[in-house]
Amino acid sequence: MTTSTVSTRSRVSHGAGFWIVATTFLLVMAYSTVPTPLYALYQARDGFPVSTITVIFAAYAVGVVFSLFFVGHISDWVGRRRMLLIAILISALSAMLFLLWSSVEGLIVARVVNGVSIGVLTATATAHLGELRAVARPDENSIVAASVAGASNLGGLALGPLIGGLFAEFLPNPLVLPHAVFLVALVIAAIVMVSVPETVEQSEPRRRYRPQRLAVPASSRGAFIAAGFGAFAGFALLGLFTSLAPTILIGTFDAPDHLLAGVTTFSVFGAAALGQVLLARLPLQRQLLIATVSCGTGLAAVAAGAVLPQLGVFLVGGVIAGLGVGVLFKSAIATAGSLADPARRGETLSLVFLIAYCGLALPVLAIGFALTFAPEIDVLLIFVSLVLVTTVLAGVAMTRRAAGRP
Repeated sequence: MTTSTVSTRSRVSHGAGFWIVATTFLLVMAYSTVPTPLYALYQARDGFPVSTITVIFAAYAVGVVFSLFFVGHISDWVGRRRMLLIAILISALSAMLFLLWSSVEGLIVARVVNGVSIGVLTATATAHLGELRAVARPDENSIVAASVAGASNLGGLALGPLIGGLFAEFLPNPLVLPHAVFLVALVIAAIVMVSVPETVEQSEPRRRYRPQRLAVPASSRGAFIAAGFGAFAGFALLGLFTSLAPTILIGTFDAPDHLLAGVTTFSVFGAAALGQVLLARLPLQRQLLIATVSCGTGLAAVAAGAVLPQLGVFLVGGVIAGLGVGVLFKSAIATAGSLADPARRGETLSLVFLIAYCGLALPVLAIGFALTFAPEIDVLLIFVSLVLVTTVLAGVAMTRRAAGRP
């Protein structure tokens, strides 16, 4: 049973624990995207085709989906803190794999393992943040915890490519040093996490393990489906910039700078995180309207920038679309959390994250397949067109729900 009063073997307050979890969430998510600007270096070293990059990236998303289905929900009965510790340590294991086994096969395995850590982390940290904040600030609107969780999630995804790009451009051994630095940081984070209060009361006898139940709250199925659609569509767009941004910059714009690759992905994810904060005080319906228009306008600019080609138009389009995606994603998570039974909050959030990461994995796998026989620019335009339609439809559906229309 989940409760807001459980706090076993902790040494910090719920308020301090909230910020420790938020920072750790940011750190682990950042490490998951550090390799984005490094893929071109691995490719140059080993000479593999662009389609292999999409396989390596998709391996990460497969790990996330696998973990969300089999592990992501069990913090509801074994405890948030314990599962967060496991997530941090699995992420540290992936860093060790990057350091010790950097062939293509090793990269795929390391990315799967890293994805597993994210699958354990996302729903668990989101639920833990909401519960910690409810104790520390019982009179506060729950949207604050949801906003911090969303900002940690997308903000971490934004910082990772920027950090990876800085390592690649200015520091020695860019295929070694970032993984070593994050390995140390993750170990420290695991040690600090021990002091955070637990918010789940473990029942006796303990519940038997079962995989994630793919079910939605029966009383609010329409709202949940709209939220899941929004999460899927938003992460499909983010997958484009996380997996292929460096390749697009080189092949379409003749811009091989590693820092630029990191800045490009950082800008899109950063806009997604910033949009959640800047628009937080607006009514939900207005937020979603802005998000829908931003996704449509931004993706049209991304396509135009690739065709002209104009790098500035491409980048500005990515930022505008990213802002819209951030609002869609936050609204999807907040909707899922509000609809969940408190005793099954981790399970419900795991399901919406599962849907989101399917949006990250499946389109990228399709891109990798298409690149084996179609020109890069054609694949990009088809993908952008599909994501444009999907995100706009998702935004319209969520806006109608927010307005109380079926």
